[in-house]
Amino acid sequence: MASPSTQVTAGAHEIRISNPDRVYFPLRGETKLDLAQYYLSVSDGIVRALRDRPCMLHRFPTGVTGQKVHQKRLPSGAPPWVETVQIHFPRWNRTADELCVTSIADVIWAVQMSTVEFHPWNSRRFDVEAPDEWRIDLDPMPDCSFSRVRRVAGVAREVLSELGIEGYPKTSGGNGLHIYVRIRPDWGFHDVRRAALAFGREVECRAPSETTTTWWRKDRPSDVVFVDYNQNARDHTMAAAYSVRGNPRGTVSAPLLWSEVDEAEPDDFTIATMPSRYAAVGDLTAGIDDTAYGLETLLDWADRDEAAGAQPPDPDADET
Repeated sequence: MASPSTQVTAGAHEIRISNPDRVYFPLRGETKLDLAQYYLSVSDGIVRALRDRPCMLHRFPTGVTGQKVHQKRLPSGAPPWVETVQIHFPRWNRTADELCVTSIADVIWAVQMSTVEFHPWNSRRFDVEAPDEWRIDLDPMPDCSFSRVRRVAGVAREVLSELGIEGYPKTSGGNGLHIYVRIRPDWGFHDVRRAALAFGREVECRAPSETTTTWWRKDRPSDVVFVDYNQNARDHTMAAAYSVRGNPRGTVSAPLLWSEVDEAEPDDFTIATMPSRYAAVGDLTAGIDDTAYGLETLLDWADRDEAAGAQPPDPDADET
């Protein structure tokens, strides 16, 4: 017997949504169809965040309280208009064809395939080895307050400003904050990660009691912010701007104005609240592609730190 379904218009395509009334987010009762309608409401923003980037899908076939599937390979049954790129994974000597979103229809089709979270690479399919996005991940340790995360974001902004760089802040959808910077695709993952570590050390130098770049989790204080530079390593992904997160509240990784950072709370931004916010303020990342910055100064800092004996850990090392 066929499952219940409905049709959703997404750009130039009509997409069938099966089991549209299945509850995905039990706190308020939002359904699979509600999830699709949320992504339609922020369509320009989510497509900008994902456009042409290899994308890992976090799928929840029975809703966010059920099994989570991390999927790199494009799910079977994709329509012919869905774009992909083949990625090679040297550690396993395997390849996978990953989704590369080019329109809102790709996003809604992925929702039909039970995708809740979208985790893109920081490079694009045209040259997957050349990142064009530097990601600053302010990741709080278990006893770290969100007010501390906010303060560290202010320090990070101060350093960026001195470098002449504009960063775009967003909530993580969890307990942290992210800042994204568009960069020229002139460096590989190794150097982008080195630059990110050098930046993190500068933030740590300015706020030593509130931050750390210590790699091993066991060696970090429990109440500080880890500046997680390793999110810039190859094949490391983070939830995109406007991505819903797989929790019962349906929180969203929400772009912010810098003026909002000091008052923002992660639970303020959900699939219930974001459509009206987006309608009011628009896509706060709309200008992110206007200017691409260089990493020369940060790489000079990295050279200085390494000459003094500091070496970045292996990006594949288990931080736990």
